[in-house]
Amino acid sequence: MEEQLHMPISTDWSKDEVIDAVNFFQTIERAHHKSVAREDILALYNRFKEIAPSKSEEKQLFRQFDERAGVSCWKTIQKAKAAESGEKIKM
Repeated sequence: MEEQLHMPISTDWSKDEVIDAVNFFQTIERAHHKSVAREDILALYNRFKEIAPSKSEEKQLFRQFDERAGVSCWKTIQKAKAAESGEKIKM
Protein backbone atom coordinates (compact mmCIF):
# COMPACT_ATOMS: atom_id res chain seq x y z
CA MET A 1 0.00 0.00 0.00
CA GLU A 2 1.41 3.37 -0.99
CA GLU A 3 1.96 5.85 1.78
CA GLN A 4 -0.59 8.66 1.59
CA LEU A 5 1.24 11.96 1.69
CA HIS A 6 -0.30 15.31 2.38
CA MET A 7 -1.26 16.54 -1.09
CA PRO A 8 -0.92 20.22 -1.98
CA ILE A 9 -4.45 21.47 -2.62
CA SER A 10 -6.21 24.81 -2.66
CA THR A 11 -9.20 25.68 -0.51
CA ASP A 12 -10.61 27.41 -3.61
CA TRP A 13 -11.01 24.09 -5.45
CA SER A 14 -14.27 22.18 -5.64
CA LYS A 15 -14.54 18.64 -4.26
CA ASP A 16 -14.16 17.20 -7.79
CA GLU A 17 -11.10 19.37 -8.45
CA VAL A 18 -9.47 18.18 -5.21
CA ILE A 19 -10.15 14.55 -6.15
CA ASP A 20 -8.71 15.06 -9.65
CA ALA A 21 -5.62 16.87 -8.32
CA VAL A 22 -4.97 14.13 -5.73
CA ASN A 23 -5.39 11.51 -8.47
CA PHE A 24 -2.80 13.38 -10.59
CA PHE A 25 -0.27 13.53 -7.75
CA GLN A 26 -0.82 9.86 -6.85
CA THR A 27 -0.21 8.92 -10.49
CA ILE A 28 3.05 10.91 -10.56
CA GLU A 29 4.15 9.11 -7.40
CA ARG A 30 3.10 5.73 -8.83
CA ALA A 31 5.26 6.39 -11.94
CA HIS A 32 8.27 6.54 -9.60
CA HIS A 33 7.51 3.07 -8.18
CA LYS A 34 6.03 1.19 -11.12
CA SER A 35 5.12 1.96 -14.71
CA VAL A 36 2.13 4.10 -15.67
CA ALA A 37 0.64 4.56 -19.13
CA ARG A 38 1.86 7.71 -20.87
CA GLU A 39 -1.73 8.63 -21.80
CA ASP A 40 -2.85 8.41 -18.17
CA ILE A 41 -0.16 10.84 -17.04
CA LEU A 42 -0.86 13.31 -19.84
CA ALA A 43 -4.66 13.15 -19.41
CA LEU A 44 -4.37 13.76 -15.67
CA TYR A 45 -1.87 16.58 -16.28
CA ASN A 46 -4.25 18.24 -18.75
CA ARG A 47 -7.01 18.06 -16.14
CA PHE A 48 -4.63 19.43 -13.51
CA LYS A 49 -3.88 22.39 -15.83
CA GLU A 50 -7.63 23.15 -15.89
CA ILE A 51 -7.67 23.20 -12.09
CA ALA A 52 -4.42 25.19 -11.69
CA PRO A 53 -3.95 27.09 -15.00
CA SER A 54 -1.36 29.53 -13.63
CA LYS A 55 2.23 28.45 -14.32
CA SER A 56 3.38 29.95 -11.01
CA GLU A 57 0.67 28.06 -9.08
CA GLU A 58 1.63 24.85 -10.89
CA LYS A 59 5.31 25.32 -10.00
CA GLN A 60 4.45 26.02 -6.36
CA LEU A 61 2.20 22.94 -6.07
CA PHE A 62 4.75 20.75 -7.85
CA ARG A 63 7.55 21.97 -5.56
CA GLN A 64 5.45 21.24 -2.45
CA PHE A 65 4.59 17.74 -3.63
CA ASP A 66 8.08 16.95 -4.94
CA GLU A 67 9.65 17.82 -1.59
CA ARG A 68 7.18 15.68 0.38
CA ALA A 69 7.12 12.69 -1.98
CA GLY A 70 10.73 12.70 -3.18
CA VAL A 71 9.65 12.74 -6.84
CA SER A 72 9.72 15.20 -9.74
CA CYS A 73 6.35 16.07 -11.28
CA TRP A 74 7.99 18.14 -14.03
CA LYS A 75 10.48 15.42 -15.05
CA THR A 76 7.72 12.80 -15.08
CA ILE A 77 5.53 14.95 -17.33
CA GLN A 78 8.46 15.74 -19.65
CA LYS A 79 9.27 12.03 -19.97
CA ALA A 80 5.61 11.29 -20.76
CA LYS A 81 5.49 14.05 -23.40
CA ALA A 82 8.65 12.69 -25.06
CA ALA A 83 7.43 9.08 -25.03
CA GLU A 84 5.70 7.31 -27.87
CA SER A 85 1.96 6.66 -27.79
CA GLY A 86 1.15 3.54 -25.79
CA GLU A 87 4.44 3.61 -23.89
CA LYS A 88 4.66 3.04 -20.14
CA ILE A 89 6.48 5.63 -18.00
CA LYS A 90 8.69 4.58 -15.10
CA MET A 91 11.01 7.02 -13.41
